[in-house]
Amino acid sequence: MDFELSKEQLMVKKMVKEFADEVIQPRAIEIDKEAKFPVDIFEQMGELGLLGIPFPEEYGGAGADTLSYALAVEEIGRVCGSTGLSYAAAVSLGASPIYYFGTEEQKQNYLVPLAKGEALASFGLTEPNAGSDAGGTQTTAVEDGDDYVINGEKCFITNAGYAKFLIVTAITGKNEKGQNAISSIIVPADTKGITISSDYDKMGVRGSDTAEIVLNDVRVPKENLLGEAHKGFNQFLHTLDGGRISIAALGLGIAQGSLDRALSYAKERKQFGKPISSFQAIQFKLADMAMEVELARNMVHKAAWLKDNNKPFGKEAAYAKLYATETAFRNANQAIQIHGGYGYMREYEVERYLRDAKLLEIGEGTSEIQRMVIARQLGC
Repeated sequence: MDFELSKEQLMVKKMVKEFADEVIQPRAIEIDKEAKFPVDIFEQMGELGLLGIPFPEEYGGAGADTLSYALAVEEIGRVCGSTGLSYAAAVSLGASPIYYFGTEEQKQNYLVPLAKGEALASFGLTEPNAGSDAGGTQTTAVEDGDDYVINGEKCFITNAGYAKFLIVTAITGKNEKGQNAISSIIVPADTKGITISSDYDKMGVRGSDTAEIVLNDVRVPKENLLGEAHKGFNQFLHTLDGGRISIAALGLGIAQGSLDRALSYAKERKQFGKPISSFQAIQFKLADMAMEVELARNMVHKAAWLKDNNKPFGKEAAYAKLYATETAFRNANQAIQIHGGYGYMREYEVERYLRDAKLLEIGEGTSEIQRMVIARQLGC
């Protein structure tokens, strides 16, 4: 086994770390407090090529691998969960489905500007009555001549308020068993009949745009169908498998950031005449935090490696997503404990890490869903 990162991967990690520390970190508290999506930061990320890391150069990407992308997500998440989540969603949910399933024409029209960082896209899957039960989709797309007419509602959709177009899942008919068949359709965000509102007042990841989408007789041409008709369910399962690696990487970043801040504070904070890092109670907390970060990192990297080598990775993606996100929450909680009363204060930032980490145990498949995925892989 070779755990060394390649020169290219190390270059990506170094570049993103510097950008995160110099550009994102100084504004992380402001982004959270004002709950405002940092458009200018994403413009800079686009210029650096970060939004196209895992896509081929022929589509405007960097031609790098999944592991490089995971390293980028981790470094951004280490300083700002909001920016990390929007970045992960832009690549894994907004652009990846077009790369996986789109026609050549769709890739040129939609993937290229996304990979170049000239636009954002959103993945409209979740509905008020279809969360973990994505098969319970109620949005419909009815054929009318050369068009689809779409009606329905989507909720909790990341980046939708700033997206140029949406990928929407909708019922397009029945399968051979008489069950609802779901398709994915590309819908420009400025199409008549679409209402997008970002009015959620969230606990965490407050600077990541989260929107509700209402589609009222939205008409798009049939050529906007993504991949094959009635294959939407399998498409989003595949998309979510890859997305789980990026959310795991985001959890890893938050866990690492929590450890970094807790360790730094423990070395500086003095009680009873010496740094609290000299007390065994604090040392044990830090040791556990460091161990879990490293275990999570190994799992994230393995899942990414499997994907890059065209090997089955669904189970490992679920392992990584489950363990890294729960580690993020535990580490943030311990970081607050180590900071004591100061940890409860916004300026020390660890309280934000806890609020941001919580969403990661819910989005892209809850922790309970990850355990179901793993159990099924075990043959249960």
